[in-house]
Amino acid sequence: MLVDQLHLELLGALLLAVVCGGAVGIERELRGKAAGLRTNILICVGATLFTQLSLQLAADRGDPARLAAQIVTGVGFIGAGAILHSRGAVTGLTSAATIWVVAAIGVALGSGAVLEGVGVTLLMLLVLRGLGWAETRVRRAAVEASISVEVPAGADQIALVESILQECGLVVVDFRAEPAREGRVLLTFSVRGNAAQHDEARVALL
Repeated sequence: MLVDQLHLELLGALLLAVVCGGAVGIERELRGKAAGLRTNILICVGATLFTQLSLQLAADRGDPARLAAQIVTGVGFIGAGAILHSRGAVTGLTSAATIWVVAAIGVALGSGAVLEGVGVTLLMLLVLRGLGWAETRVRRAAVEASISVEVPAGADQIALVESILQECGLVVVDFRAEPAREGRVLLTFSVRGNAAQHDEARVALL
């Protein structure tokens, strides 16, 4: 009878993990992210199952947190795979953080903290979906940043780079030139503009 009850509890926790992981996964799918519906469901279900097994296997014979603690390490590898570095830009940080929190939801469900797991799921959806307007407003705000580019030595090259930055809508605040390889110079411009203008300028310079 006790075994049947444990099986029912495990089944219920796994089904709830599918729902919570699926809710987050659908949001990721709608945004076209690689870590989407199936990935988030599997991570949440896996974390729930590992946590339940650790509690049952340990019982009174050991520390039930030892197996569940390894979930953080395992999810760390998956999250690292979601982060991409390309031409000085970093993408996938939000997906990696999402995977990490989904695993935490699975641990909560597996340990019986159903209210906390469901609550964090709703909070995640609010952050991922509901705060998009704030992110858009921040990206539209003018920010100051540095853009560095290596060009052949010559005043005409400096004027060319500056004109490209201005055509992208950036305001040049300051610049400095430093010797680089033979016959080349490293130009560093301090510019002001919104995030879209910065991205456009980097693509134009490339």
